[in-house]
Amino acid sequence: MKFLIIVLQICILYIFLFIGTAIQNFFHLVIPGSIIALLLLFICLCLKIIPVRFIEQGAGFLLSILTLCLIPATVGIMNYPSLLSLRGVLLFIVILISTVITIAIAGTASQFFEKKAQKRKDEQDCSKHYSQSR
Repeated sequence: MKFLIIVLQICILYIFLFIGTAIQNFFHLVIPGSIIALLLLFICLCLKIIPVRFIEQGAGFLLSILTLCLIPATVGIMNYPSLLSLRGVLLFIVILISTVITIAIAGTASQFFEKKAQKRKDEQDCSKHYSQSR
């Protein structure tokens, strides 16, 4: 049963990808369809049009096999020795710096949202205890 749920949730994610690609092709946008799909999914999740539980397990599964999807691209670099020379070192530095910046921004944002959620929870607990004491 769990396998079927994961497959259905991956299908939901694929539908978003299909819609994003269709929008990109229809309007001849420079932004890739996958990015448009990601933005559409983000908007639907924020507006609670689609609950997180509808895609949670499928997205978790895809994240767990993400490194397997990147192995062919990594092995393919061996066909381009020029990338492994001085340009390769510069490329590696740029990737390293951008990764650190991305991790820092994601960490800061997640801490901000966690504090905001905790504050909201504390306020609800306070109001609940206050209303019960009356």
